[in-house]
Parts: sequence; structure tokens; C-alpha cells
Amino acid sequence: MPTAGSRTRAGTAARVQLVISRSLPFLVVLLTALADLLTPEEERFDRLLVAAPPLAAVTWGVRGTIGIGLLAIAVRVLLGFDRGDSPLSGSFESETVLALVTAASAWASRVRTRREQELRELTAVAEVVQRVVLRPLPHRLGRFELHLLYVAAAAKARIGGDFYEAARIPGAVRVMLGDVQGKGLGAVETASVLLGAFRASVHDAPDLAALADRLDEGLARHDPRDPRSDATERFATVVLVELPDDRDVARFLSLGHPTPLLQHGSEVRTVRFAAPSLPVNLTGLADSRHRTEEVPFGPGDRMLLYTDGVSETRDRDGAFYPLEARMREWSGEPAPEFLARLHRDLAAHGAGGLDDDVAALLVVRPPDDS
Repeated sequence: MPTAGSRTRAGTAARVQLVISRSLPFLVVLLTALADLLTPEEERFDRLLVAAPPLAAVTWGVRGTIGIGLLAIAVRVLLGFDRGDSPLSGSFESETVLALVTAASAWASRVRTRREQELRELTAVAEVVQRVVLRPLPHRLGRFELHLLYVAAAAKARIGGDFYEAARIPGAVRVMLGDVQGKGLGAVETASVLLGAFRASVHDAPDLAALADRLDEGLARHDPRDPRSDATERFATVVLVELPDDRDVARFLSLGHPTPLLQHGSEVRTVRFAAPSLPVNLTGLADSRHRTEEVPFGPGDRMLLYTDGVSETRDRDGAFYPLEARMREWSGEPAPEFLARLHRDLAAHGAGGLDDDVAALLVVRPPDDS
């Protein structure tokens, strides 16, 4: 997920932008009045006051918009007096136009505020649903620390086609990280089905191979209510990890997923899969059994699970992101700072920023844990 620092910077920028936007109508009134007062009488700028109410409607409520419109009308009348216009003999055409524009702007402001309220309500509901589908990971499970970077590619979305979950089971911790083919709501639906299958099976599946089979079965049994849904037609790459309590090892099973990275001190290496399985929803095309790899994972070691949104980010020259080199370079960084640097570096490396879902899960075995 985006770091606290990035969220703070984004919030500060949004507040500054709001202050500037709300100040624009007053700036228009002020500059118009000054221009009208400081130029010869034949030069008239007061007609520019008509821009103030529409600008107010963009960020102000109905009352604020009407107030700014009345201010513009009052300034127009005062400027007319300054130039010798008589209210009894002069025309009120400009004031009438300003009043009509103010009324129209107030109506537009009311429509905008209603839609913003509806959007806030929908966003609140969506956030609750998203927290249920893709729950925050605990900071620690058993003797292992979990640190997550998750960024959805869709604007304003918090869930994409990348998914993750971890669970404490008797005698071990099990972790899943996956990536659904494609983007959009279909990918999110597929991810939610696989998450549900993992949560339903993680505690009683005897091993990772059985758990992988149940992910396939869960997606095969899914009955989408919407006939337009293509969730059951998509495939997903998944990596499953089991970390037993009684041994300093990690067990991996890859369903077509990018290979995890292991760090021991300053040494970084990839996990070698002799026979990786096909992705979920494609495993029925092969007759081979799932094969689990077991590697040492002791105190002080770290592993990085990630999706192709990390490893396949390209720069302007088409070069892939050098993830293994970065992990080696930042091997001494604390886990939260490592992921924060990874997020910034990925965004800087990508030719168009981050245009795919990004998930990276750093699992840490603390050095004082034996």
C-alpha cells in the first residue's frame, strides 16, 4: 500500500489546491476592481466580474456561491458610482446579468455538492467492501514480520488484480501472493474468489500442493451472478509459502508466478523451481503434480514476494526494473524503508509511472529469533 509519507504529501497537495481554487473568485473580483479603478474611464473591466460566480460554484457551496455573486454585484455598483453612473438614470444590465449568472452558478453548485455527497457515500461503502475482500496484513504472524507494498493501477482504486493473504495455522505460517490476468472489475472478482478459497482451505489443507488444488477448485466452482462476468475465464499466477515453526526453512510452490528473492546478509538469490506449476485455472491442462521447493530460511533472513507489476516495469529504453540488484543494494535498510524506497524507485523507473498493479510482500525472520 502507499506509504504514510506519500499519503501525507498527497493530502497536503490536495489541501493547497483547494485553498487556491476557493480563493480564485475573490482574486477575480479584486483584480477586476483594481484594473477598473486604475485605468481611464473609457476602459471598462467590470464586465469581467461575471467570471466570479462560476468559479465559486466549482468549490463553494450554494450559500458561498450566492455570497460571492452578491459581492460581485456590489463591486459592480460601486465601480459604477466611481465612474459617475447614476442608478436612477443608468442601466442595470450588468447587474442583471450578474444576478442571472449567480443564480445559475448556485444551481450548479447544488448539483455538484449532491453528487459529491453521493460519491462520498459510495466511496465509504466501497472502502468497507475492499477491507473485507483484501484485508490488511498483521504486522507479525508467529515469529515472522510481514511488510506490504500494494498499489492498484486503477485511479482511486484500492484493489486491483494483485492479491495477498497470510494465516497462522498450527505449527506454521502460510502466505499467498498472486496476480490475476488482466485488469478491471473482472480481475478484482477473480482475486476475491481465490482469496475466499485460500481462507476456506488454508487451515485444513495438508500441504501446499493440496492448497493449490483447492484454489483451482474454488475458481472452477465459482458461479458469477452477472452474465457479463468473465471471472471464471481468467487465470492467475500464485506463489504459496509455508514457514514451519520447528525448522529454519521455507517451502515454496509456484503456480507460474515470478520467482521470490531470498536475502541472507548482503547475499540475494532467487528461489529455483525445478518444475513450476501452471497458473491457477490452467493447471487442468497438465497431468503433473505440484512440486514444492524447500530452502533454508533462518534468523535474520528476508524474502521478497512480488508480482510482475514490480519486475516488469520498464524504463524509456525498455529495460526491466533491476529488482534483484536493488534488493542487494538496500539489504541493510529496515523493512518499512526498503518498501518505501522500492515504491519511489519503481515510480521513477517506469516510463509512464506505475501503469500496472504492484504488490510486494517482504517477509522477515528477525535476527534475534532462534
